[in-house]
Order: sequence, then structure tokens, then C-alpha cells
Amino acid sequence: MKKRGKRSRQVRIVLLSGFVLILVFFFIVSALGRGEFSLFHKVGLEVMGAAQSVSTAFTGYFGGVWGNYRELINVREENRRLREELRQYEAATSRYREAVATNVRLEKMLGLKENLPDPTITARVVGRDPSLWFKTLIIDRGSSDGVERGMPAVTVEGIVGQVINTSPNYAKVLLANDPNSAVDVIVQKNRVQGIIKGDGNDFVLHYVLRNSDVEKGDHIITSGLGGVFPKGLPVGQVDEVVRSQRGMFQSIRVEPAADFSQLEHLVIIMKKTSLAE
Repeated sequence: MKKRGKRSRQVRIVLLSGFVLILVFFFIVSALGRGEFSLFHKVGLEVMGAAQSVSTAFTGYFGGVWGNYRELINVREENRRLREELRQYEAATSRYREAVATNVRLEKMLGLKENLPDPTITARVVGRDPSLWFKTLIIDRGSSDGVERGMPAVTVEGIVGQVINTSPNYAKVLLANDPNSAVDVIVQKNRVQGIIKGDGNDFVLHYVLRNSDVEKGDHIITSGLGGVFPKGLPVGQVDEVVRSQRGMFQSIRVEPAADFSQLEHLVIIMKKTSLAE
């Protein structure tokens, strides 16, 4: 232990002596200015030059590392700012597209109202019946707006259904594709009459005689009978016709003109019908 401590002191003395010598060389070189160097001075200059070169390189290296680090921090901050701006622009673009789409729908609804018997009122769909047994939806117009049970509901594409219940601010509409719904219709091309009933998804056209001329692609419109829907409103398009050898009537499936899964706004025709009695 004593030998190890003695050797450590010797190392410290040597390092201190070397440091002192370097300082002396630096002082001598600085004091000489432009004077002629002796060999001793030249050796001192070499030592000092090498030491300063190492110091300069060391300082330059770590200075570059620090500069790159600061630049990286700045780049990250700039990327974060740009991402936030992009998110705001995308949100604004989405709101603009939605506003344009809503404006187009409302303009079409306005055009529809002009072709319907007065009075009418526009309603927004706010809910749907979660039950699997009934196809109904809730609108934001009720008895305080003059909406009554039995009034028909339509959209730009075609018929939607009929009001079956009201509260002061809301009303429930039974969709035309509900099995409990029935609408008097005609085939547009030849005025063949029938009754449309829902099957939960599409329509089924009933009571069309087997020898009647009905083909796939024919358009079905309201007949105006029954006192519910005005005459001539789109109902759907024939999707399938089956003529069996037995029975008096054809089996006809009709694809609805309105997409019941994407209803947002409706027009209520404010006329009294049999349901209102």
C-alpha cells in the first residue's frame, strides 16, 4: 500500500511538472514575438502547437455536435408546427366539404318543396329505433311545429314513410320498408296498379295480375290513392319479376328510390290523413 501511494504521488508530480513546463514554453514563445527561435524555443513551439491543435479540434468537434443537436431540436419543433397546421387545414377542409354537401342537399330539398302541395316543413333526422321489429326514425319536428300523426315524409329521392307518433318537439316516422307499411302505387310506364309493402329492407309489389306487363327496371310511383302520398312521387325501381304458373298475381321485388340507411333531412307534407283521425 505504501509503494502504491508513493507511485501515485510520483505520477502526480510528473504531470504537474509537465504542465508547468508547458506554461513556461507558452510564456517564452509569447514573449519572443517575431524573434529568432533557438532549438529550445522551437521544441516549445511544437509542443504548444500540438496542444493547441488538439484543443482546437476538440472544441470544434463538440461545438459541431452541439450545433447539430440544436438544429435537430429546431427541425423537430418545425415539424411539430407543420403537422399541427396541416391538421388544422384538413379539419377546415372537412368542414368546408360538409358545408357544401349540406348546402347541396338543402337546395335539393327546397326544389322538392316547391313541387309538393303546401304546406310543408323540413325536418332533420336525429335518431333511429334500435328495435329489430320496427323500421322507424325520430325527427326534430313535433306537434308544436304542426306535425301530426299520419302526415307523409319524403326526401329528394323518393318516399320515406309516415308519421305515427308526435311529441311537442319530436316525431316518429314509420319507414316505408317496414312490414307494417303499405302504399298505393302504379307502374309509371303503363299505369298498372298495386300496393307496395316493406320486407324490412326492400319493397314487395303486391296484387299485380300475372298477365300485366311489368319488367325489371320499370319505375314505380305513388298513385295518389289512399289519401297519404301525393300522386307521382318516386317509390323505386323493379328489381325482380317472378311469374309463377299458379296464382293470379306476380311476385315483384322493388328497390327503393330512397336510401333509408343514409337519411339526414326529410320534408313533411302537412296534410291530414286517415291516421290522424
